[in-house]
Amino acid sequence: MDIKDLLTSDEIAFFTKKSDLTGFRIVAFNWLLIAAAFAIAGIWPSPVTIFISVLLLAGRQLGLSILMHECGHRCLFKDKTLNEKIGRWLTSAPLFLDMNSYAKGHLVHHRKAGTKEDPDLGNYQNYPIPRASLQRKFWRDITGQTALRLITAARKNKGNVMNSPDRAADTVVSRANTTMQDGLIVNATLLLVLTLFGAPWLYLLWVVAYLTFYMLFLRIRQIGEHAAVPDLFDSDPRLNTRTTYANVIERLLFAPNRVNFHLEHHILASVPIYHLKAFHDHLRNKGAYQNTEIASSYMAVLRHVTT
Repeated sequence: MDIKDLLTSDEIAFFTKKSDLTGFRIVAFNWLLIAAAFAIAGIWPSPVTIFISVLLLAGRQLGLSILMHECGHRCLFKDKTLNEKIGRWLTSAPLFLDMNSYAKGHLVHHRKAGTKEDPDLGNYQNYPIPRASLQRKFWRDITGQTALRLITAARKNKGNVMNSPDRAADTVVSRANTTMQDGLIVNATLLLVLTLFGAPWLYLLWVVAYLTFYMLFLRIRQIGEHAAVPDLFDSDPRLNTRTTYANVIERLLFAPNRVNFHLEHHILASVPIYHLKAFHDHLRNKGAYQNTEIASSYMAVLRHVTT
């Protein structure tokens, strides 16, 4: 699919226009939701509010990872330095992620989507699957088993790299150490802020959210994007990628920051997230989605990917 068959040069310029102010507003909005999630449990502590707080925190952790993804594409801000600095300290470091390493691998996903060389294929190739199998995956997510497996694999991989005679291994280890240091700095700052408010125990909710529901929401996001699409191995994004309409609850939890408009992202990756909905509407009005399946909700997607 050639983007020039769908859009004029002026339309491409319009939808790919970046705004530093809008980027700051989105980052601030995500962190304000994080503050609100802590406040709910801190001001009215109870099992119910703590559970709600964990859900909201997990949703915003996914939200931060989406913003990291956006900064990795150099799309959240117009200014390159802002994408690098904000992406590093306010979106990836809180989750102990390396934005640049992620972006490097993610760009391969964009180039290879629709082929068997897609590096992310393992996340969605086997769908549809039995409902019981998906329930087991969800159970492993919310009980921390998935997170533990990922952490163990990361530690093992770092150990293997450190023992490698390859000179490039030093660079990999150095990046991993920098990522860990950044994560510790940001998380220690978060703990300090909560302590200053007299509620250091709230930091435990951040950790619990990361180890449990963040993993669940991340999985649901991946399923929504590429699982059981019309043709996973067709080069046309309209066949290998899915856009899903999301309600308010879904957007709070597993579809933050317009990530549900994933087809549009694959059609033109340089469109910032704050233009994706308008871009979707524009393509639809032009007839580009005449024979394209748009999922009505994430629940509809989950029903579709199970047997």
